Amino acid sequence: MNVHEFQSRYAAGQRNFSGINLIGANLRNVNLRNVNLSGANLTKANFSRASLSRADFRNAILLHVDFSEANLTGANLAGASLVRAKLTNTNLTDANLTQADVTDVNLDEAQLHRATMPDGTRQPQSTKHE
Repeated sequence: MNVHEFQSRYAAGQRNFSGINLIGANLRNVNLRNVNLSGANLTKANFSRASLSRADFRNAILLHVDFSEANLTGANLAGASLVRAKLTNTNLTDANLTQADVTDVNLDEAQLHRATMPDGTRQPQSTKHE
């Protein structure tokens, strides 16, 4: 499936895209609230400034993904591989990062309010990574 077909199906109401392969997809500024991308391969995708609240990225491959300035409020990233992902100024309020691989992730200015971290600890109400 290509990016255009993916966006068309989402616009038509489909939300389950589990296991999809969208390597290098440009999804900048898109609204994908409540989308299920669990187990998807999204290596090098661009989700900068995207609205991804309550998105499901469980066990997804998110290597080198750009989530800068995206809204990932309440997103489930448990078990995802986020190696070298860019999460600069990303809203991760209430996000679940349990057992996610965050090796070399850029979290500059990320909002981590009440986020569950890879080790299972929960961040306090007002946490901003600097």
